[in-house]
Amino acid sequence: MLDAVFGAENFRNEIIWKRTSAHSSAKRYGPVHDTILFYSKGSEYVWNKTYTPHDAAYLDTFFDQEDADGRRWKRMDLTGAGTRNGETGQIWRGIDVTAKGRHWAYPPSKLEELDAAGRLHWPAKEGGMPRLKQYPEDLPGVPLQDIIGDIKPMHNLAQERLGYPTQKPRALLERIIAASSNPGDVVLDPFCGCGTAVDAAHKLGRQWIGIDVTHIAIGMIETRMREGYPGIEFETHGVPKDIDSALRLATDDKHQFQQWACWQVGGYPREKKGGDKGVDGWFNYLVEGGKIETGVISVKGGENLNPGMVRDLGRVMERDRHRFGLFITAAMPTKGVRDEIASHPLIETEFGRFPAMQVVTIAELIHGPKPKLPPLISPVKKASRVETRVSHQKGSQGELL
Repeated sequence: MLDAVFGAENFRNEIIWKRTSAHSSAKRYGPVHDTILFYSKGSEYVWNKTYTPHDAAYLDTFFDQEDADGRRWKRMDLTGAGTRNGETGQIWRGIDVTAKGRHWAYPPSKLEELDAAGRLHWPAKEGGMPRLKQYPEDLPGVPLQDIIGDIKPMHNLAQERLGYPTQKPRALLERIIAASSNPGDVVLDPFCGCGTAVDAAHKLGRQWIGIDVTHIAIGMIETRMREGYPGIEFETHGVPKDIDSALRLATDDKHQFQQWACWQVGGYPREKKGGDKGVDGWFNYLVEGGKIETGVISVKGGENLNPGMVRDLGRVMERDRHRFGLFITAAMPTKGVRDEIASHPLIETEFGRFPAMQVVTIAELIHGPKPKLPPLISPVKKASRVETRVSHQKGSQGELL
């Protein structure tokens, strides 16, 4: 497919990223890598020389000398092959390199500077040739290779982890984007998932466009970018912006509507369809002593809310020990629904008193007011990282579709 899009002649590399150290598989070699295919648009393309740090084994082997302060270094030749007639061919400190068929790598004035700075090593032997002290930080590193083994996958407790099943480390995308684009260039990710590529692009000063088909991905990226870059400006296309478009989504795709609605109240939706017992999503909130608890969300976009549904959610809350429940509904709740919701108590917290059961309409989602809840924890953060959800801002440095 990529040969057809870019032309087989524009294939540049097959890159291997070792994503895990071991994987047990029956009757085959353990699959521990992903393959990245590198194509260019044509014969002329951006390629920025990028380096990775030298590994510890290389440093241990070659940087085998040590200064009094513990800095490690290795000996480097101060001369080059062949004679020169200029400054680099002059006698310095009584050493005639021309007689040896060589020349100095630096003019004598520079050699004096290096010696004054303690960058030359003089052997104990009388008349021995000085050597340059090279420290690890003097080297740019190793040019990019087609096997990436130094960027580890995210483990379950990684702070970067958002819970998205195919999430890649941002460092991996940063390396690819830095090598193949310049600041101000546009980076497009047409299957952007949880937004790692657009996050890396923004961090590196690139413009970006991300595309995804699900509202759980769009909501996750919006939250990720606004929390990661306070004040960021970007536009989101293809999501409900008014009551009519929200109702249209509810009619066209009930599951996607549920995902969109949960994100609007600071929650996160169920990814699977069916078997939800009336629960379409959850929200994390802060309670006494910095602890985090979970409330439940039930979305009714295509059917009117009735008192029986309120009682059903109440039983789920009691069974699963959720103190708070929230309905999101397209229609205005009837008096019977309001009375059933009002029968649930107020919950006392250190942040104030809040109704245990609430209902919010689509109109209120878009125009306000929002539900009255304890401080919410961002749906894209790990529960152990206690952060209240930041307010959303609008703008245009990137686009989500």
